[in-house]
Amino acid sequence: MSAISPPIRAEFERPLEPLTDVLPERTLSFTTRLLAHPTLRKSVIVVVLALLWEVVARMAGNDLLLPTFSQAARAWIADVVSGELPAKAWVSLTLLIEGYAIGIVVAFFFTALAISTRIGRDLLSTLTSMFNPLPAIALLPLALLWFGLGKASLICVLVHSVLWPLALNTFAGFQGVPETLRMAGRNYGLRGLRYTLFILVPSALPAILSGLRIGWAFAWRTLIAAELFFGASSGNGGLGWYIFQNRNELYTDRVFAGLATVIIIGMLFENLVFDTIERVTVRRWGVQR
Repeated sequence: MSAISPPIRAEFERPLEPLTDVLPERTLSFTTRLLAHPTLRKSVIVVVLALLWEVVARMAGNDLLLPTFSQAARAWIADVVSGELPAKAWVSLTLLIEGYAIGIVVAFFFTALAISTRIGRDLLSTLTSMFNPLPAIALLPLALLWFGLGKASLICVLVHSVLWPLALNTFAGFQGVPETLRMAGRNYGLRGLRYTLFILVPSALPAILSGLRIGWAFAWRTLIAAELFFGASSGNGGLGWYIFQNRNELYTDRVFAGLATVIIIGMLFENLVFDTIERVTVRRWGVQR
């Protein structure tokens, strides 16, 4: 029986007609491209809020209770030019950075214990359940009693405000590393420090950065609140003391200037520090959208 061979079809080429009915590519308008930038959108929101503040303050007509945005802006510019606001902000920032750094070190120490030993995990769980719900500012009277009227008292409450949220987020990030990544790291022969740096840390970095953000926000507002109390006790301080002093002297426009400085510093750290770290790490690696 002879093999059956299929018939060979003749080759041919069919020419394609030109695409004359396709619409030209639409280009985005200048306004649409401009609004695509998040910085501009946030700036528009700030401008709208400032205008709303100006309108409401003019309708209230009481500069003592609610000065206008223009009055607060003039007070802010005057105190920035005189150097008073930058000096107060520098005092607050130096204390904040010192307490924040100590809190990060202690939080990473507890997290390292928690991911390596069962006793460390129980210790972290017990301490966070005890102290995390405790407001940091509530410890200030005890800190003043233990450490006296000095920056050690403020650093104590700052460490407390940073330590527990950062330790919780970091430990949760390490716990959430997928098992497939852990197995892949072991298959490549990674052990010890290399396994932690190349597998665990990159995968847990979104949670770590979230803990750093939360710790920064807690520490910043705790410091301002503590300086209100601490400044009233010792007669010096940073932005919190600036706000407290001007409130006593009924300079409400300068009180708003101090509050605006607190907000501006917080936004600068959020947008220039944490967003930059996210952009060059987790977003670039595809770990976070």
